[in-house]
Amino acid sequence: MDTLQAIIIAIVEGLTEYLPISSTAHMGFTAALLGMPEEEYLKMFQVSIQFGAILSVVLLYWRKFFDFSHWNFYFKLACAVVPALLLGKLFDDKIEAVLGNQKAIAITLIVGGIILMFVDNWFKHPKIEDEKDITVKKAVVIGFWQCLAMMPGTSRSAASIIGGMTQGLSRKAAAEFSFFLAVPTMLAVTVYSLFLKKWGTLGQKGYELIMATEQSLWIFLLGNVIAFVVAMIAVKFFIHLLTKFGFKVWGIYRILVGTLLLWYFW
Repeated sequence: MDTLQAIIIAIVEGLTEYLPISSTAHMGFTAALLGMPEEEYLKMFQVSIQFGAILSVVLLYWRKFFDFSHWNFYFKLACAVVPALLLGKLFDDKIEAVLGNQKAIAITLIVGGIILMFVDNWFKHPKIEDEKDITVKKAVVIGFWQCLAMMPGTSRSAASIIGGMTQGLSRKAAAEFSFFLAVPTMLAVTVYSLFLKKWGTLGQKGYELIMATEQSLWIFLLGNVIAFVVAMIAVKFFIHLLTKFGFKVWGIYRILVGTLLLWYFW
């Protein structure tokens, strides 16, 4: 992976991490279109630069994240992330095997897009407008919905937002809780990919792949910085569009992109 390829992948990650269109799918498609080989460093890079995108939400909502007087906020996030931690570890190998199947991911994009076309009609009467009104039980249910995104192409954001709306949250409240939930979820994924998971036949840890050369370290740092900056812009953009137009525009996008890429990779 060269510097230009890393920049492009990081921009794609930053733009799509918090949108209901699957950042994993878009990074995978981008890498394939750039002709990048499916090497272990690339797989690790695509997972670990999500750390930069995580920090963008922490900065944007810093008052919420650093208001230690509301301990139940952290407790709800901790409960909600447990399903992803358990199932993610259980199905890690199966998830990685699907990452290279671009046709399956394209089909998942299309199916998810069709669902998004109807979501706004299914949940017309939200009852919860603020995170404070989300119970621990509702948080855990949303956490299980988030696990649907373990299938690449589903979108963690879409799954958790729809999960929130099934629990009576408004579009805005569901999106913001999805952002909050992304922080412990993706932090856990990043830590796992860097320090616990063994990549490839040599069984190298993620940090060993990063520290192997100065170029690898530079690309990793650059990717996280770019993902951070771009994600900050994308989060504000998404909240505005979601509040104003709902999910339909994203459903149309997913169907069009998924169909185009399915044709391309077929």
